[in-house]
Amino acid sequence: MKISDLIESFIIDSLGEEAEIELKRNELANTLGCVPSQINYVISTRFTNERGYIVESKRGGGGYIKISKVTVPEGDIFMHIVNTIGQTIDAETVCAILNNLISDRIISKETGRIIMTACSDSALGIVQNMHARNTIRANIFKKVLMCLI
Repeated sequence: MKISDLIESFIIDSLGEEAEIELKRNELANTLGCVPSQINYVISTRFTNERGYIVESKRGGGGYIKISKVTVPEGDIFMHIVNTIGQTIDAETVCAILNNLISDRIISKETGRIIMTACSDSALGIVQNMHARNTIRANIFKKVLMCLI
């Protein structure tokens, strides 16, 4: 197992059923046998808003990292996502949101695959301009999510 996967697993296990946890970066690095910058990397790439987390960080002596799992009532989840998407979205972000919905058992894997296919770069490949493609992808993703409400 890669150190990044180990750090992510440790944090997710620590969260458990709790709404939030507070970790000391240096203590966590010592516990897991890595450097604090690896902790920062994992948190910034794997504990993002798209994946359903809010991260607060304070650096310096006594610094901490507070990670909160966003909890939205199930009936409101799709509206919450639609409202946070904005005007554009890339394929990686769509994938992260869908993986979160699948892991939380809000949608099935099959539904996630269908939505991802509709929002994929291969489906939108005819649009050469990346900004335009991401704008179209955001519109498609929002419309599909609205159908699920």
